[in-house]
Amino acid sequence: MNNSMEPPSLDASLFDFSIQMSDASYLYLLIILILLLFSAFASGSESAYFSLKPKDNAALKIDSSARAKSILKLLSKPQELLATILIFNNFVNVGIVILSSFILNDIFPTNTDFAPLRFVVEVLGITLVILLFGEVIPKIFANRNALSFSKITAYPLLFISKIPPISWLKIILVRGTNSIQHLGNRSATIDQNELEQAVALTKSEAGSEEEQRILEGIVKFGKTEASEIMTPRVEVEDIDTSADFQQVLAQIIEVGYSRIPVFEESPDNIIGILYIKDLLHHLDQDASFHWQQVLRKPFFVPENKKINDLLQEFRSMKMHLAVVVDEYGGASGIVTLEDILEEIVGDITDEFDDTEIQYTKQAENTFIFEGRTSLNDFLKIVGEKFENPIDEVRGEAETLGGLIIEVAGRILKNNEFIHIGPLKLIVASSDKKRVKSVKVVVHEKDFTAH
Repeated sequence: MNNSMEPPSLDASLFDFSIQMSDASYLYLLIILILLLFSAFASGSESAYFSLKPKDNAALKIDSSARAKSILKLLSKPQELLATILIFNNFVNVGIVILSSFILNDIFPTNTDFAPLRFVVEVLGITLVILLFGEVIPKIFANRNALSFSKITAYPLLFISKIPPISWLKIILVRGTNSIQHLGNRSATIDQNELEQAVALTKSEAGSEEEQRILEGIVKFGKTEASEIMTPRVEVEDIDTSADFQQVLAQIIEVGYSRIPVFEESPDNIIGILYIKDLLHHLDQDASFHWQQVLRKPFFVPENKKINDLLQEFRSMKMHLAVVVDEYGGASGIVTLEDILEEIVGDITDEFDDTEIQYTKQAENTFIFEGRTSLNDFLKIVGEKFENPIDEVRGEAETLGGLIIEVAGRILKNNEFIHIGPLKLIVASSDKKRVKSVKVVVHEKDFTAH
């Protein structure tokens, strides 16, 4: 027969492969199976203990059994529990990888022709086995049966946590983690929306109105800007740097403040802050005394400065007052430490403060307010009568008079008015510079702003 008709022969060495394992490899395989069970135990424990529901914890507290007490003991130190599980699980998985390598040395000895196949089996195959049987399946099962799985694993975990070197590494890991967190000054963050929802839920629970208001103040604290709580420049008591010492003393006595801004040429140009205590040693001086020498450097902040950040700066700089400036560097107003704290705890009054917001109630839904009344104070008085439509149209306005100017686009004359939602805002008194007083009528029927 013509040999040329026969198919070409293949290199037989490529098929010179047979699975031949030594007795040691069979022992390694048995140990690997046991280690996979340990891996499943560790992974399932992690999932079970950290997915226990509040009702499960409540059931454990009333359960007097030794297993329940063991679970509660483990849960009392969650960092140590997690460290024990992770260290044990890593030891087990490393053991599986090492023993698998010994077995593969028997199956794929030194034949380099099968090196790619060995790589696939060693990396992908072993990884898949560990993930499937040591991680995914046990975690799914334990998550669905958290309480019962926790009871099964309680005693073994307590035993494992006391075995060296796991007990040593556990302590090192927990202390190291705490040290890193302390050095990094890390803090747990809560989503703003989640916090608002949590506070809203407390409305249905027992608690005073004061407690509820403080909680709401804390939630809004991080969103509030300096311009929202500042005292507008037109209401700030300030001193002209050109005034003599006797004039300054007279003004100090009249206004009764402990710190007063000092301006040069224009109230827009704040050059310093006069601390009244700095003048106590100079009260015997005459009008020619150069009082400007005791001025302290002002602390300027932008209008959009968040008051939670400003509070931290007040604390670190040991200051109580900041000058709020606009985008052009002109003074818009001042904000004090007291203003910030009042956003949480409510109004803080002293012997110099008016205890109430100045307004007149003419009828059930009719009020007279000063134009300089802040919108926050205005809403405290009439805000419960309607759903707040002001935020949508207020723009940069911080006072009731400013709101009318913002919406109308000009300073309205006496008896002119605008509508904002259910509010009818009538100018009771105004001049060329500002709105002095406003009559507010709250209608049941909504209007659109115009």
